[in-house]
Amino acid sequence: MHWIVQNEIGLDEEVFPRRNRLSAVLRKPLEEHIFGEFELRTDTSTHQRRLVLQSNAGPPLPYLVWSAGQREFVPLLLGLYWLLPPSKTPRRWDFDSVVIEEPEAGLHPNGIGAVINLVMELLLRGYRVCVSTHSPHVLDIFWALRFFQQNNGQPKDVLSLLGLEATHKTKQLAKAALAGDFRTYYFARNGKVRDISRLDPGSEDIVEGGWGGLTEFSGRVGDIVADVANRNEKS
Repeated sequence: MHWIVQNEIGLDEEVFPRRNRLSAVLRKPLEEHIFGEFELRTDTSTHQRRLVLQSNAGPPLPYLVWSAGQREFVPLLLGLYWLLPPSKTPRRWDFDSVVIEEPEAGLHPNGIGAVINLVMELLLRGYRVCVSTHSPHVLDIFWALRFFQQNNGQPKDVLSLLGLEATHKTKQLAKAALAGDFRTYYFARNGKVRDISRLDPGSEDIVEGGWGGLTEFSGRVGDIVADVANRNEKS
């Protein structure tokens, strides 16, 4: 992360938002759902270059007081800066694949959606992306995209799903999403791996229907609440 700050971003203070990094339509959800009223900047007031969050009022906030989601996301953001160069070259040609571990860490569902938009940008630029997750919100998105592919979904449907306004850039992103080959694998505790790409909630296979256990608890809660409601009506 230090190398990226020093060599890739440069020595000036602005880190995020930054005009020449990421499309404005992709930056906006990040500003709204992850950084709020704060800007990510470099600070040298302590004679040591560090990353801080800065608002219009109050002192800069060091890393240790950021939210868990901000702490987890900023290293990913810097990595994406490196993978998504601002020049006419769309990607780092020495790398074919990108692995993102638990992009949902510490984030509100709206923040997760903002990060998935960046995953779509990676796909648009030609990367193969592997995402590990424990979030049903992430799987919701990829389940919907597969449904769109199988049911004549249109770019406008993808944009509605991702919460993006229709621009030339986002339409390209939506078309790339509709053309994507999305696979979902469940890694069991016994070491076995299963393809559950259909993510069919109605499947008799509990692993596929429960999305690898990610929706199991919510389903159990719903069943118990329904039982209590029915019992109360009969009493």
